[in-house]
Amino acid sequence: MPPAGYRAETATEIKRSRFITTIARTDSESAMRSVVAEVRGCYPDARHHCLAYRLDDGGATRAGSSDGGEPAGTAGMPMLHALTSSNIFNVTAVVTRYFGGVKLGASGLTRAYGGCVTDAVARIPLVAREVRPVWSVRVPHADAGKLQEELLRMGAAVVDAAYAEEVTLRLVGADVPAKVAQAGQGRLEAVRDGAQVVETPTRPPPRTDI
Repeated sequence: MPPAGYRAETATEIKRSRFITTIARTDSESAMRSVVAEVRGCYPDARHHCLAYRLDDGGATRAGSSDGGEPAGTAGMPMLHALTSSNIFNVTAVVTRYFGGVKLGASGLTRAYGGCVTDAVARIPLVAREVRPVWSVRVPHADAGKLQEELLRMGAAVVDAAYAEEVTLRLVGADVPAKVAQAGQGRLEAVRDGAQVVETPTRPPPRTDI
């Protein structure tokens, strides 16, 4: 999927028609609809705003497309095929077309709309979503600083700290309970305290300096 907040726009001309492709990260149908509305607002005089989207709904894929006034099957479906072929999720593609006076025919439209999205997807930096368990441990104030240093050295990361009668540290990392037990010499215990969603880059953006 694209990184959070990602949005990009590219434009190309095919036989005097201008195609503007907007690609955006969308995590819900409401976000998808917002992107479509924003694009329509940016180009209110365009004759066609064609759509394809794919969402990951807890492991189940939701997808849809719209031909935006083009002949049935010539815009939305090839756009969706481009997203599906790339196996990309949580993304919405809108292709806006300004007609240039030359008809492309059904096959020409299919190639144009599918090609616009394929080219745009190839430029997207990608991330993978990982859900990591969060652990908490309560420690006396006098020992909190030393414990944090030891846990950081062992590879556990502190998400946050709450200060009351004792300090509660929330941690992520591999084998946190074992590391807490070791750092606390058996006197401390880590308990499960929710989860943290982390997005790790898997494909950087394309270089523009070559």
